[in-house]
Amino acid sequence: MERNAFFDNAKVILIFLVVFGHIIQPFIADSQGMNTLYMWIYTFHMPAFIFLAGFFAKGSGNGKYILKLAKKLLIPYLIFQIIYTAYYVAIGKSGWEADLFYPHWSLWFLFSLFCWHILLFWFKKIPPLLGMAIAIQIGLIVGYFGQIGHAFSLSRTFVFFPFFLLGFWMTKEHVLWLKHRSVKAVSLVLLATVAVGVYFAPDFNSGWLLASKSYFDLGMPEYGGIARLLVYATSGIMVFSILAWIPTKQMRITSLGTRTMYVYLLHGFFIQYFRQADLFKIGSFIDVVGLAVISAAIVFLLSSKPVLGISQPLIEGSASRIKRFFHKKRANQEVW
Repeated sequence: MERNAFFDNAKVILIFLVVFGHIIQPFIADSQGMNTLYMWIYTFHMPAFIFLAGFFAKGSGNGKYILKLAKKLLIPYLIFQIIYTAYYVAIGKSGWEADLFYPHWSLWFLFSLFCWHILLFWFKKIPPLLGMAIAIQIGLIVGYFGQIGHAFSLSRTFVFFPFFLLGFWMTKEHVLWLKHRSVKAVSLVLLATVAVGVYFAPDFNSGWLLASKSYFDLGMPEYGGIARLLVYATSGIMVFSILAWIPTKQMRITSLGTRTMYVYLLHGFFIQYFRQADLFKIGSFIDVVGLAVISAAIVFLLSSKPVLGISQPLIEGSASRIKRFFHKKRANQEVW
């Protein structure tokens, strides 16, 4: 699809929030303010990312597309699963998994993204409203089965699929309708309301937002479906409320929206080292601002051309950036 500044801006802002959310996670247990910020971010940042992934999945369906997608998603998944395992050993991290089918940390997204495209093969043949109802119902039901969890990223695949499917059915006109002034005003109230709600519910288990645990593990074996339905509603409202405030104009950071997969796959090396080394402490608002600056720096660094060139063979299975660099260098030498 043709690139649009709005969507690239959204991806940059969301990937920054992913990095920032991961950086502040170790501090949420000791501060209600940090817990509120963390939980508030998690109500929408991955659902919004998944919604956008679905929005750009319009061409999904045929066998050739799926084969290309497998190369794009599953091969990097396997590569980084092995690399992260070695990295965890190197930094002395305990509790790491060596099983290829238990995704390390953020790698679940690659596995689930591939599965969501497979699911589209059937769901795009179903009328949108009926398909959404079925997807939500499946997301509610899987929580009652403890066997459906972290392995193969099955729980997250089913629970987050409604956001992917919603994005698939939405058009650019639907999304940009959110830019109306009245919608933005309402969304601001909703964003603040959810923040206040999270603040006054400090015991709310973040597992509801991570979507990888059963209702039994979350302490609601009987009424977990109702709780998840409320989470669906909250996350949906938050996704649209955030998108309403995403800038539509071309900005300096807009081009970084084409490189978010690099940031997503590589930022874990920083985060896991920070956590293992217990590098940061939070004692004031300035410390939080400092972590936000560090998060932004990580996004810019991992979006830089040198990093893209070095990591492209692992992430895209291509070395076109390195080839272009040496080709350009050779051309300049010939000119001189």
